[in-house]
Amino acid sequence: MGHRRRARALLPGGRTGRRTHDRAAARLPRRVAHVPRADPRLADRYHVVAPDHLGFGLSDAPPADQVGYTFDLLTDLTQQLLGQLGVTRYAIYVQDYGAPVGWRLALRDPEAVTAIVTQNGNGYEEGFVEEFWGPVRDLWRERTPQTEDGVRGALSLESIRWQYLTGEPDPTLVSPDTWHHDHALVSRPGNEAIQIDLFADYATNPPLYPRLHQYLRDSGVPVLAVWGRNDEIFGPAGAKAFARDAHDAEIHLLDGGHFLLESSGAEVARLMLDFLDRRLRPAA
Repeated sequence: MGHRRRARALLPGGRTGRRTHDRAAARLPRRVAHVPRADPRLADRYHVVAPDHLGFGLSDAPPADQVGYTFDLLTDLTQQLLGQLGVTRYAIYVQDYGAPVGWRLALRDPEAVTAIVTQNGNGYEEGFVEEFWGPVRDLWRERTPQTEDGVRGALSLESIRWQYLTGEPDPTLVSPDTWHHDHALVSRPGNEAIQIDLFADYATNPPLYPRLHQYLRDSGVPVLAVWGRNDEIFGPAGAKAFARDAHDAEIHLLDGGHFLLESSGAEVARLMLDFLDRRLRPAA
């Protein structure tokens, strides 16, 4: 890469790919296009790559009837982007939808991943909070207009506000811009269909979990799970479960919700930097 800093790939989630670090207008080909500037708390030591996934944020969003939106596709595009940038070894930070992409990257090329930071990025059945995931599981069992309606509510302004504020000890720390920004993006023409396709394709992720767990055991890749313990989408049991398979997993449950960075970004960055500085695997 012509760069002395080690690479980290940020794979955030959420329904729109919004993040707390600044955005830039850099454009790259093959649809995974928008790459924001790195969080300054990390970028002084690490080369940070943080793409918006296809259909999210400021990346392209071709209609769902022209592109089959799946987590395999999002992984393919992320892998292509890393290849274009010449990134062959990297640590990953995953959250929500970023986790299935990160797990696929690791399973496709285990030697590439030097460390994992998961912030409310699930990899275990016990991480699912059924009150949220029940309607999604109904969609997995049978995709009908009725089951699609059951998940469509998650895209409403009130639901997105709930995702940001639920579990936050001080909701005044979370700007209303967050949920209004996200709602504006999921309300773009055609984006609802993209989101429903990905809700449906999430069914492909739990079957990967046994392979993920075996990978964690076999590879010894360092794992930091830093979690908002009040998350009502992926509960804290999902963080604790990494201790079963990852070698010396470091698990921190902070007082916050699903979008922990909105209120505890500085603390998460501190934990990440300490973890990466101590435990990044050297090149073979």
